[in-house]
Amino acid sequence: MEKTHFPSNDDLISGRQLLLDKPLGWTSFDMVGYIRRLLREHRHLAKIKIGHAGTLDPLATGLLILCTGKYTKRITEFTEMEKEYTGTFVLGATRPSFDKETSIDHTYPTDHLTEELIFQSAARFTGEQQQVPPVFSATKIKGVPAYMYARDKQHVVMEPKNILITTFEITAIRLPEVNFRIVCSKGTYIRAIARDFGQDLKCGAYLDSLCRTRIGHYCLKDALSTEMLLHLLTSQRTVID
Repeated sequence: MEKTHFPSNDDLISGRQLLLDKPLGWTSFDMVGYIRRLLREHRHLAKIKIGHAGTLDPLATGLLILCTGKYTKRITEFTEMEKEYTGTFVLGATRPSFDKETSIDHTYPTDHLTEELIFQSAARFTGEQQQVPPVFSATKIKGVPAYMYARDKQHVVMEPKNILITTFEITAIRLPEVNFRIVCSKGTYIRAIARDFGQDLKCGAYLDSLCRTRIGHYCLKDALSTEMLLHLLTSQRTVID
């Protein structure tokens, strides 16, 4: 789908994947609701199947794939694909959620850190491994999302899951900030990598920003922003690429 094109009603109903650039602060369900509202108001599609293929945290931005019509049956196919992320870790502090959803609870010295140590640590995280998901996550425990227990300050045990990190590249170091690019399998929590990265460096760390840049062969550069989506629908452009 080209950025200047948007599927016709017939194509949306029969099934299409939509590449969207999720803004900061929006949930994945916010994006589904936004699409539903625009299609109802500008395409008169009151009833249409829409689902997202892989949750993206509200504090993250980037590529989100939405499926319509019969393509909702392919959601699992998209969620199984390899993911690529870019972002920033902050070293020398920790937060309970491993990102900026919660306040800093501890700080640690970073005087011992060198670029060599940081690069060596990143290299140790590549390959197959087990990762303990964050308590502040949608991982289900007895059918209830773990974050519900965390917000009630209930103790829960998170079971480790098998993941694969293909690439962990450090792209810039401006202590206490470290920029990265990570390519990984489904089910990988970048927030958990921040936790483990900080522990390995013996200084603590949390995720400061995150952008999903790729899902399989689908890239963020080909995604529609919410502003462009609104423009295309209000201008009634229905050409199919």
